[in-house]
Amino acid sequence: MEHPSRAAWMETFLGLQDELVALLRELTVRESPTTEKAAVDRLGEFVADQLRDLGARVERIPQETVGDHWIATWGDPEASTQILTLCHLDTVWPLGTLARMPIREENGRLYGPGVFDMKGGIVVLLGAMRGLLALGVRPPHRIRMLFTSDEETGSETSRPLIEEEARRSHLVLCLEPALPDGSLKTFRKGVADFTVVAYGRSAHAGADPQRGINAIEELAYQILRLRGLADIRRGTTVTVGVIRGGTRPNVVPEYAEMVVDVRVATRAEMDRIERAFRALRPVLEGARLEVRGGFNRPPMERNAQMVATFERARAIAAELGMTLTEGGTGGGSDANFTAALGIPTLDGLGAIGNGAHALEEHVRIDSLPQRAALVAALLTRWTVL
Repeated sequence: MEHPSRAAWMETFLGLQDELVALLRELTVRESPTTEKAAVDRLGEFVADQLRDLGARVERIPQETVGDHWIATWGDPEASTQILTLCHLDTVWPLGTLARMPIREENGRLYGPGVFDMKGGIVVLLGAMRGLLALGVRPPHRIRMLFTSDEETGSETSRPLIEEEARRSHLVLCLEPALPDGSLKTFRKGVADFTVVAYGRSAHAGADPQRGINAIEELAYQILRLRGLADIRRGTTVTVGVIRGGTRPNVVPEYAEMVVDVRVATRAEMDRIERAFRALRPVLEGARLEVRGGFNRPPMERNAQMVATFERARAIAAELGMTLTEGGTGGGSDANFTAALGIPTLDGLGAIGNGAHALEEHVRIDSLPQRAALVAALLTRWTVL
């Protein structure tokens, strides 16, 4: 395929900037917290209309408790090669956030709830499609675009769909935000939420304490054990974030629980931590322990395949005069799932900005057309080896 010149390519996408900012405003004004199905569905319907206008075939996948998922097909539907793109519609911001955190432009930035994570990424993908249509260029691959509704709460309902489509794909592009300097993310930590429950026996704390078995005390012993599992050198963190237990000061507590956040950089550490939690045993005689939960995202490792995939992306970016860099984060995304399957994956292709989940959440306006140009190049210039 003969591609337009670098100058024509960039001129076309840079000319879309005002249009993309207006689109991002439209997405942001449609608040979409994960927990509000109707709100997420309203945003999904709006995005689906945008996709249809750009010539995509759109399929709705109904969900009972979370927003519906959507799959769009674009490019060459008969192609033997497939590229999967990943976007999520949901945000962490509750309905009504716009009243105290209104959309605003300031110093080349657009502020608002969800603009960075990740409505900016949706705009980048739609911008890539708009630019390619303006240039008269169509991807030689079948492009499957997945828009999910529960990423911010762990992708419980969308994970099977993500993995099913990934297994059919030769490349996955995740439109999560870039790192603050614009770098792609070539490694992410795996994420686990464990709940450790201690069962004891209640008793009067003053009159008959020896009959009691203190569930909170049992957890205290277990916290010291868990602290020993952390290994900063290997990137493993173990954080007891929530403890609940007891009823009154004068009652030996018979029940207590703690919620533990774990982050790991490698599959080996994921396996080690999983075994250690399952092997926890009570210290106090008569106490009982129960361990629930586990890893909801495997680590996205910077292995040989990840390095090779990034290097190919960097070469494509260089054709446009862009310098692509890489980095990583302790947070997880849906790219963790696809990379763990062994599918070439690029993450952090969304907007450049900062403040995800924070009051100062924003995107750099000039990054929207630039990232759209990059994503469009990956969709059209990627060759399957």
